[in-house]
Amino acid sequence: MRTAEWNGGPNSVLGRAMTLLTAFRPDEVELSLAELARRTGMAKSTAHRLLRELTSWDLVERTPGGVRLGMRLFELGSQVPRQRGLREAAAPFLADLFEATHETVHLAIPDGVEVVYLQKLERRGGPKVPSRVGGRLPAHCTGVGKAMLAFAPPERLEAVLAAGLRRRAPRTVVAPGLLRQELAEIRERGVALEHEESTVGITCVAAPILDAEGMAVAAVSITGWVNRLDPARFASAVRTAALGVSRVLRGPS
Repeated sequence: MRTAEWNGGPNSVLGRAMTLLTAFRPDEVELSLAELARRTGMAKSTAHRLLRELTSWDLVERTPGGVRLGMRLFELGSQVPRQRGLREAAAPFLADLFEATHETVHLAIPDGVEVVYLQKLERRGGPKVPSRVGGRLPAHCTGVGKAMLAFAPPERLEAVLAAGLRRRAPRTVVAPGLLRQELAEIRERGVALEHEESTVGITCVAAPILDAEGMAVAAVSITGWVNRLDPARFASAVRTAALGVSRVLRGPS
């Protein structure tokens, strides 16, 4: 998650509250008041006052060691229409794909220059991948990200290039020309392949979920060990799952 620094950060009460809520990192269950104040640049008294208000709304919960994110945030997130509708439409196809491949299955959507994961069916004994439900990764180095960029409006790719193609692993594509070429190939074959571009040791095959205009609104993928998963072998299954979700979202023709 992204945090905003208090020095030069938001001045509104809502902005300060969001700064506190987004200070939590994916692997953190709770944070102390002192740590929250340090990360946000707020005075402890200001952070304490805002946390007390957030607690009254069940957006955070008090713990013996500090505070943690509250259940109300989960409830609100699950009510977002776009996410709920997509997850419900995709659920049977993701389950079938998981049963057919016995590999980790992802469902993701685009958000700016990143992808956000809405669902993850994890294979027991599979590789540890840096994805989690609600988590983000750069679009340019993930299978789902490249699948969506290949079928995205031109301005989305330009935004990704303008932000810089940061290297996450030795094989991350960081040359704009090479990325453009790869996206053109993805448009031709309908699936995106990733070989150790986001994480060493893993490979991935992904396919876009398209709207009626042929633009990607989400993507489906499977991920596994690079030395045991042959992406080409499962490309058809991943593409079939994505096509199924696309048809459901479009409704009767």
